[in-house]
Amino acid sequence: MTVRGPVERCFGIIDVFGIIIVNGKNMRPFRSAVCSVIALTVLLGACGTNTTSGKGDASGTSPNRQSIISYSETEPENPLIPGDTTEVGGIGVLGALFKGLVEYDAKTAAPRNAVAESIQTTDAKVYTIKLKSGWTFHDGTPVTAKSFVDAWNYTAYSPNGMQGANYFSHVEGFGQVNNATPDGGQPDALPPAKELSGLKVVDDSTFVVTLSAPFSTFATQLGYAAFFPLPASFFADRKAYEAHPVGNGPFQFVSYTEGKSLLVKRYDGFAGEKAHVDGIDFRFYANLDDAYADVLANKLDYLSFTPWSSTVNSKIKTDLPDSRRASYTYLGHQAIAFPLYDGRFADVRLRQAISMAIDRVDLIRKVFNGARTPADGIVAPNVQGYVGNQCGELCTYQPEKARKLFEESGFQGPVVLTSNVDSANQQWMEVTCESIQRTLGRECRFEPVPTLGEFRRKLDDGTIGAIYRSAWVADYPSIENFLNPLFRTGGSSNVGQYSNPAVDALLTRADGAPSEREGEKLYQEAERLVLRDMPTIPIWYQSATAAWSARLHNVVPTQFRELDLQSVTVS
Repeated sequence: MTVRGPVERCFGIIDVFGIIIVNGKNMRPFRSAVCSVIALTVLLGACGTNTTSGKGDASGTSPNRQSIISYSETEPENPLIPGDTTEVGGIGVLGALFKGLVEYDAKTAAPRNAVAESIQTTDAKVYTIKLKSGWTFHDGTPVTAKSFVDAWNYTAYSPNGMQGANYFSHVEGFGQVNNATPDGGQPDALPPAKELSGLKVVDDSTFVVTLSAPFSTFATQLGYAAFFPLPASFFADRKAYEAHPVGNGPFQFVSYTEGKSLLVKRYDGFAGEKAHVDGIDFRFYANLDDAYADVLANKLDYLSFTPWSSTVNSKIKTDLPDSRRASYTYLGHQAIAFPLYDGRFADVRLRQAISMAIDRVDLIRKVFNGARTPADGIVAPNVQGYVGNQCGELCTYQPEKARKLFEESGFQGPVVLTSNVDSANQQWMEVTCESIQRTLGRECRFEPVPTLGEFRRKLDDGTIGAIYRSAWVADYPSIENFLNPLFRTGGSSNVGQYSNPAVDALLTRADGAPSEREGEKLYQEAERLVLRDMPTIPIWYQSATAAWSARLHNVVPTQFRELDLQSVTVS
């Protein structure tokens, strides 16, 4: 969800993934950016121009402009509430503003404790979490066990309408606080409870989480944004928080200018490893080629993925020296997916036919100069639990079988693909359409959506009636994260509304397995079943080339397609 919900979170991408903050009379809540998601404590991104407007930080001071990094990112979809952010633009900004119980290593994605002193369990069902001392929010108030418990209860309570509510479905009592329907609808009756019975505050530095069943991946997922704490001021005045978000991370909010940029400055009271730079100027570019041109001209400091045009004839190698670029893989995939709430796409033969009508190898050669790996499943290769060739021939070019299945499906009318075009998706989507049309002998056309924010809103509203671009960038490094949010009935990023009781049953068994290794085998079985249903068509595994200005040093792209803000320096 890249759609990060499935459209960059990211989509992930998971390129699936936006926000709107009311920050004065000229402001309104951030816009959406589809994915997935996205998505961790060391992530950041931004795009746009080097000027920002809007209210400054509460102290009236701004960071030193000379050591602010300008960073291209998609604009967030919603106000910067951790539990309501599931797309990559919002997750990136939250990664600067917040720090969770757990964080993920920039190079390996391995989880390690951050705000948590310890996370202990003997049965994978009851977890005792102790916090480190000295952590504060940007308003100076302490981060306590209650900061986490209150935030989690608020997110899980369905009348609050938080997109990340289902991340708490494993916690005991979830069914009592969340009665939303699988399609996200809200019944007229309120849930019988407002607080999860599985959350108990012991003291200021300790709380206990009781799950409804063993879930061995629980500790790993605690670095994801939905599990971040919230200050007491949020609950006292949510609107004021939305206008000026308050986190506990390495940077604090300064200002936001809709459609242009969002500025944060270093928080000197941060209890973790402090950043070397004074601030981040997240910029929202409408065109990735413009962002690339600004990097070449040293007008933009960091671009996490360069446009396809830079790969033509290896152009980037002459544009930039090795010291200003790096190719890397990250935890995600790029795909297209079906809005299964639209009955025209109900026949599995149609979905399988379209998958086999796509010549992935030719597409990657034409658009990316061969610099991508065709996807053979929905779990990224560098994730523990990955198994190769889960998709079999369904993810290979099979023109004769594709035509036969397509004709049997009886699909009427043209095939229509759609995507946001503010993150370099138009070219490859058009080439995909050409392959489908050439193979199936049916008109295929591409309908662009200008921004990820608008695209994500259409997905969330269920108003997209075409095959849509979908992608996933992992929230946390686990095979489970590539399945439960995207393919479980009512999953937090299941925007296409796929549902298969057999898949749900396998995921439930995998979640409750006595060990992560035993759970992996069940998740792998669920992946194979999902791929036979083909609600999402994997196209390639995520990789990118990052580019940066001459003044940046110690640049480390993370496994979550972001810049490690703790290590980067400015000359």
